[in-house]
Amino acid sequence: MTKTIHPERRTYIEKLLADIGLSDKEVEIYLSLLTLGSAGVSEITQQAGVNRTSGYNILSALVEKGIISVSGKKPKQQYTAEDPMTLVGYLGKVINEREDLLVRTKAMVGELQMIHNKENRPRVTFYEGTEGLRNVYENTLTSTETIRGFANVDQMHKGLPGYFPEYYKRRAEANINIRAILSGNQEGIDRAEKDRLEKRKTVFVDPQKYNFVPEIDVYDNKIMIASWKEQLGIIIESEEIADAMKKIYDLAWIGAEHLKNK
Repeated sequence: MTKTIHPERRTYIEKLLADIGLSDKEVEIYLSLLTLGSAGVSEITQQAGVNRTSGYNILSALVEKGIISVSGKKPKQQYTAEDPMTLVGYLGKVINEREDLLVRTKAMVGELQMIHNKENRPRVTFYEGTEGLRNVYENTLTSTETIRGFANVDQMHKGLPGYFPEYYKRRAEANINIRAILSGNQEGIDRAEKDRLEKRKTVFVDPQKYNFVPEIDVYDNKIMIASWKEQLGIIIESEEIADAMKKIYDLAWIGAEHLKNK
């Protein structure tokens, strides 16, 4: 007389066995063999609802996993479920293999990153909140060339109160110059009085027509965007895109100076 499993408990057991790594058919075969104790292929596959041909392959896989055993020769082989504690051993083996795979994958990450970088794909990084906005400005202090920037000083100072006076000082001490196309509001005009001290060259545009809200800075291979409305900082790293933005900026600078002189 074969044992039966309560339907609700069976559902739980099936899910656990699947989580361990057994396929749906392996679960059916294994549970059938557990209830039968020891049996041949025909009896096992009939109870599990699996065709005989597939049954041989599934049983072989379970033998390989070490959770059932086989005795005798075809076609009279007898299969027996091992003590369920063998599942613990099987799972331990899987975990050890996965841990080894994790170690090998970590060791390979550096090489993969080198391949990734060689492909020169644009890299986009997002920074959220006031801390994120600070992070994108801190990144501009890594620039090896004059920064090209579109900005609204009033929006900047409201967005990060107290941050920028020290930032301007540190940028100047790092000998990083900036060319800034600024909205000509009073805050910007007042700031421009310190252009020489803060290593900045400024040209103003009409704040009614050209009211920059997000700041955009272009330097090295990067485009930094600080969105005060969205409270979001973005850094795009791409030689090609940065080069195009620098050319656009240089044209905008020429236009801004022309408007100023006019």
